[in-house]
Amino acid sequence: MIDLALEPNPSDHPRASTILPSKSQTDVREKRRSNHFNHVSPGQLTKKYSSCSTIFLDDSTVSQPNLRTTVKCMTLAIYYHIKNRDADRSLDIFDERLHPLTREKIPEEYFEHDPEHKFIYRFVHTLSSAAQLTADGAVVTLVYLERLLTYAEIDICPTNWKRIVLGAILLASKFWDDRAVWNVDDCQILKDVTVEDMNEMERHFLELLQFDINVPFSVYAKYYFDLRSLADDNNLNVLFTPLSKERAQNLEAISRLCDDKYTDVCRAAMRRSFSADNFFGIRRSNAILS
Repeated sequence: MIDLALEPNPSDHPRASTILPSKSQTDVREKRRSNHFNHVSPGQLTKKYSSCSTIFLDDSTVSQPNLRTTVKCMTLAIYYHIKNRDADRSLDIFDERLHPLTREKIPEEYFEHDPEHKFIYRFVHTLSSAAQLTADGAVVTLVYLERLLTYAEIDICPTNWKRIVLGAILLASKFWDDRAVWNVDDCQILKDVTVEDMNEMERHFLELLQFDINVPFSVYAKYYFDLRSLADDNNLNVLFTPLSKERAQNLEAISRLCDDKYTDVCRAAMRRSFSADNFFGIRRSNAILS
């Protein structure tokens, strides 16, 4: 029997498979089987493929992903995590029944059903817009989410998914996108949440991650391409256009700029992680948000 404790964590190790494929493959196989029996084409007839003379690309690259497509794929990954979870393990700090995000009374039946993908997308889209989350920050959000599930040994389920996603976006916007101030007033959906609650949740999130907020580019790229595969498996609409000489030169220039950016971001994240670890060792932090 394989000792799971010795297996590398996919959110830390570039060669370890992410959790996402195992959560989505069952549904993808069922869709393909259903399409086969019903004689439905697996993809749109308008989908373009590269040839020897023409290369078709969309406007998303690993160094500069398309924001809308990336958020849609990230929320689809969250949907599969919830739908195909192993159990309902959770922690009180993420339980929306104990720490509601709104003052309105939510019926207990709400927590008994898995949320639909469009509902998750609407919540994350509103939240990421308020947090000014970038497309690559959305990828890192999924990295932090899977890292939390692995480190804390919990599941994302109807009772905790909103607060877990909120915590992951909060950390990604602060530590990856380098947005130092994240105020609860920025988002109408959080108008009833106190700053003290946000501080407490962020502190618990960091503790459960063991203050490991560094995301190597190799890990980031692995998650990015897994999300690309997820988009292809679920036939998400992506616009492909022929690669022109001008566009190729622009992509090359963007790649050089983003190489420098990711180097700076990773160094900053490592410094913050080291500082936070030392700070926690000295005294307990009650407020992390500035």
